Amino acid sequence: MTAVTAAPAPPGEAPAAPRSGRTRARTAGLVLGLVLLVAAAALSLAVGAKQIPLDQVWSGLFTPSGTADDAIVRQLRLPRTLIGVAVGAALGLAGAVMQTVTRNPLADPGLLGVNSGAAAAVVTAISVLGITSFTGYLWFALVGAAVAATAVNALGGSRGATPVRLALAGTAVNAALLGYVNGLQLWDLSTLDSMRYWSVGTLAKRDLHLLVVVLPLLAAGALLALGLARPLGALSLGDDQARALGTKVERTRVLSVVAVTLLCGAATAVCGPIGFVGLMVPHAARSFSGPDPRWLFPYCAVFAPVLLLVSDVIGRVVVPPSEIEVGTVTAFLGGLLFVHLVRKRKVAQL
Repeated sequence: MTAVTAAPAPPGEAPAAPRSGRTRARTAGLVLGLVLLVAAAALSLAVGAKQIPLDQVWSGLFTPSGTADDAIVRQLRLPRTLIGVAVGAALGLAGAVMQTVTRNPLADPGLLGVNSGAAAAVVTAISVLGITSFTGYLWFALVGAAVAATAVNALGGSRGATPVRLALAGTAVNAALLGYVNGLQLWDLSTLDSMRYWSVGTLAKRDLHLLVVVLPLLAAGALLALGLARPLGALSLGDDQARALGTKVERTRVLSVVAVTLLCGAATAVCGPIGFVGLMVPHAARSFSGPDPRWLFPYCAVFAPVLLLVSDVIGRVVVPPSEIEVGTVTAFLGGLLFVHLVRKRKVAQL
């Protein structure tokens, strides 16, 4: 009797079993990320200047009895945690989109001028219009982020933009806007005082009203980014290859800029500029998800809030009873990542 052998897989196509195994592993990684996110949220609700047991956190959320612990959980930590989840997911997604569209693993959402545009609008609102409330800052920050991102896209060539031109345009716009912000702050010391707290990047003293206002923008940006995963995956192969696969390259780049603006602009408006989350998380996520944006983007949306919430908890407990703002903690962690990347690249070149 002649033995029957399995037909070989078509050229360029992986065998079904390994592909199925990779899918299961990636799915398990996402489930693990969701578990870690729940744990980070519980940690954020329980840990702070006053430690609250988890059973008391649960009762404070669902069966409050009017105690001081209930008030801390519901009025202070719950808004802080929910904002951290939404902002973290937005920054992680924005970073993944930015790195994919520019084909630059060191790209950050700030490369599009979003942070500097928001800062320029806020400092103008404070100095010229005398606005001092976070609700007032919100809309100016959103408009400033959108204007700056539009300017970067136009200078980069709009529909004919390339990754290099976008990066150069972003650097130029960032430099100009930061010079304007610094000059206006030095000219008006009261503006400097008001701006200092917003620009440090923090989840503290933010109420749910701000999140409710920007949630539609965050949701629209997230849906747009996830919808662009397939064409961005083709774009990562190069413009010519993407066109051969039927991807509309120019439209994909423009929509990517829109997605980053919505995500990072809304997040910056609520919490101020929080750096390095959009840089660190995609780097770590690629080790598990691979480079395919269809997996990378959901990974970043899940693991970025974990990083942000844990960083916020670290800032609460490292120098009690004071706090270190989460933007400072993520900047420190981002600096360590840069050192690691530089050392890794030097070793690779030996």
